Amino acid sequence: MIAFPPSLRDRIDARAVDGVECVASVLLAILVAHAIGATNVSWAAFAGYMVMRGHVLETVQRGLLRVVGTLAGGLLALAAIPLIAPHWWLAALGILVIGTVTLYKAITAKRAYAWLFVGLTFAMVLYDALHDPEIPLVRFVQTRMLETAAGTASCVIVSLLSALTLRRVWPAARNAAIGIDGWNRPAARHATQGGIALVLLVMVSAWFDVPALSAGAITIMAVMLVPLSGIGASGFVPVSWRLFYRLIGGLGGAAFSAVFLFTAAGSAPLLILGTALGVAIGRHIENGDHSHRYAGTQFTLTVLVTLVPDSYAGAVITPGLERLAGTLVGMAVIEPVLLLWHLFAPRRDTVESERSEPGSI
Repeated sequence: MIAFPPSLRDRIDARAVDGVECVASVLLAILVAHAIGATNVSWAAFAGYMVMRGHVLETVQRGLLRVVGTLAGGLLALAAIPLIAPHWWLAALGILVIGTVTLYKAITAKRAYAWLFVGLTFAMVLYDALHDPEIPLVRFVQTRMLETAAGTASCVIVSLLSALTLRRVWPAARNAAIGIDGWNRPAARHATQGGIALVLLVMVSAWFDVPALSAGAITIMAVMLVPLSGIGASGFVPVSWRLFYRLIGGLGGAAFSAVFLFTAAGSAPLLILGTALGVAIGRHIENGDHSHRYAGTQFTLTVLVTLVPDSYAGAVITPGLERLAGTLVGMAVIEPVLLLWHLFAPRRDTVESERSEPGSI
C-alpha cells in the first residue's frame, strides 16, 4: 500500500478523492473516445462521470447496467423505430409504452439504472429520427454504444486503480441496490404521467419545428426519477424542484464553459483544463450535504457537453445552449401534466401513497 504522510491523510477526505477519480475518469474517457473514433465524445465523458462511485464494485455494477441498458434500448429502437417513426400516432403509442414501463422500473427495480438507459436510449433515437427521418439509425446506435463503452471502461479502470491506492487510505462504503417487491400504484401513476409528457412531445414534434426534442425527452425522464417517498399523492413539487436545479445547474455550467471557451479560442489545453475544473467543482457540489446536489450534476454535464467537442478546433457554445433549450422544452411539457394532476388528484391517491413503502434509486 502506498504510504501517505499523516498530515496529507488528515487534509483529504473521501469526498475529495471522489472528485479526483471523476476528473481522471472523464479525461481518460475523452482520450479513449478519440482513439476509437467515437463521433460524440461528450457522451463518453458523460459515462466516465456518471458511472463513477466510491466503491469499485458499485462502479463496476453501475457500468455494466449502463452498457446493458444502452444496448437493449438501442436494439429495441432499431427494431421498432423504422415501423413507428413514419406515423406520429404510432410513435406516440410506442413512447407511451416504453417510456412508462422503463420509468416505472427505473423508480422501483433493483436494476433501475439499466432500465433507465433502456428508456433513454430508445427515446433519444426516436426523437432524433422524428426530427431527421434520414438519420442512419444503425450508425447512431453503434456510436452510442462505442461512447458508452469508452466512458464506462475508463471509469472502471480509474476506479480499480484507485481501489488499489487511494481508496485503501480513504475507503468508501458500498451502497446496496434498493428495489421494491410487488406492484406500487403511486409509482405507476407517476411513470404514466412521464409517459404522457413524452407523448405530448411527439405531438408537438409532428405539428411544430421544435429544437432539442431529444434533450427535452431526456429532461422529462431524468427529472421524473424521484424516490417513492418523495412522490406521495403528487410528484409535482419534487419534480419541479429537480427542474429548477437542472436549469440553475445548466445556466451555471454554460456560464463557466463560456469563459473557457472564448478565452481558449480553440486551444485544447485550456479547454481540457476547463473540463477538469468543471468536473471537480460540479462533483464537489453534487457530494455536498444539501438539497441542491442535483444542480452540481447538471453543472458538470453542461460543462462536458460544451467543453468536450469532437474537435477542439471547432468548439462552440451551441451544445450547451441546446442542452438548456432541452431543459426548457421538457419543462414546458411535463409541468402542465403534473400540475393538472396535482390540482385534481383523487383523494384515494393520498391514502394509497401513505401505505406505500418508500424506495429510492
